[in-house]
Amino acid sequence: MFHKLSPPPPDVILQVMQQFRDDPRSDKVDLGVGVYRDATGLTPVMRAVKAAEAHLVATQDSKGYVAMAGDSGFHTAMADLVLGGVVPRERLAAAAATGGTGAVRQAMELIHTANPDARVWISQPTWPNHPALAQSAGLAWHPYRYYDAETGGVDRAGMMDDLKGARSGDVVVLHGCCHNPTGADFSESDWAEMAAFLDSRGLIPFVDFAYQGFGDGIDADAAGLRHLATRLPRLIIAASGAKNFGLYRERAGIYMVVCPSDERDTTQAMMAWLNRSSTGFPPDHGARVVTTILSDPVMQAQWQEELAEMRNRVNGLRGALATALRRETGSDRFGFLAAQKGMFSILGGTDAQIARLRDEFGLYLVGGGRMNIAGLNENTIDRVAAGIAKVLTD
Repeated sequence: MFHKLSPPPPDVILQVMQQFRDDPRSDKVDLGVGVYRDATGLTPVMRAVKAAEAHLVATQDSKGYVAMAGDSGFHTAMADLVLGGVVPRERLAAAAATGGTGAVRQAMELIHTANPDARVWISQPTWPNHPALAQSAGLAWHPYRYYDAETGGVDRAGMMDDLKGARSGDVVVLHGCCHNPTGADFSESDWAEMAAFLDSRGLIPFVDFAYQGFGDGIDADAAGLRHLATRLPRLIIAASGAKNFGLYRERAGIYMVVCPSDERDTTQAMMAWLNRSSTGFPPDHGARVVTTILSDPVMQAQWQEELAEMRNRVNGLRGALATALRRETGSDRFGFLAAQKGMFSILGGTDAQIARLRDEFGLYLVGGGRMNIAGLNENTIDRVAAGIAKVLTD
């Protein structure tokens, strides 16, 4: 049987990771892997997380299963964090998942179960797993233009023109904030225009909300999503504790559905059933850490302070890199970096140029010039800027 298998296509990011590990140079810079890193290059364990875990060790008296949809306390804590109380509880169904990836996958399965003919519209570019997870769930997907490489912003005209091809009942995937991989986010007016467009055409938004708190702040980053929740009858959300709680390996994810109250109980039951037929009971440790932090005023305040430190560090690195590139190039070609949000940006560049950045300068980016801003530190910015200016402006 297994001799009939064909190898899957290589994962570009994993390839970059391996190349970086194999590189013996001490001054190499990893700008490819999409995780937050501090000034020392580590993905730290947040102080609030350590406090919550210590509390759990001291008080938790069972490691038994919780429920197929996960702990209801986790649902409530995440709903409050993401939606801020704008949706009544009787309109909200929720289920824990295995990380943000699992949340997106389970949501795709729910869409297929509810309407196998629904088409999923996905921004181009996007997180590579979006189309892969739609396809694995048996859903047809279509791209829509999103990024304007000339301005480093949103291609609003192209996006709206492409989405005119969507039909009632289709699903539109939107990044709630800190668009991955472009860093180009919607403005307040963009969210209002999108909400009106979706409503007028009977389209269902699916918001991937992986980076809450990394853009402008916890509530500011959720403003667009909350606008959709109050304006539209139905909304799908996938959220994760990986980035803003630093719980990458703990796989703390959740997906939520905002729907009319008479659809809520059936939707909730189906979400639990989908968990049962895939992972069974979802992992609980990371979810319990998040719930503990959000339920304790002292821990929550500490977490918010740490998250603000992370956000300010990334924003500071963005500004410093834009300034260094302005100095190196004598132009504002890369000025868009300072205006974008989150950890990622796209610099552009051919495969040959990306290889040259790696081979000559020890700078590791993903194809197309996608870079993780958090991979920089104050000591590497000038060298990174010099390499980018030399290669991408030749």
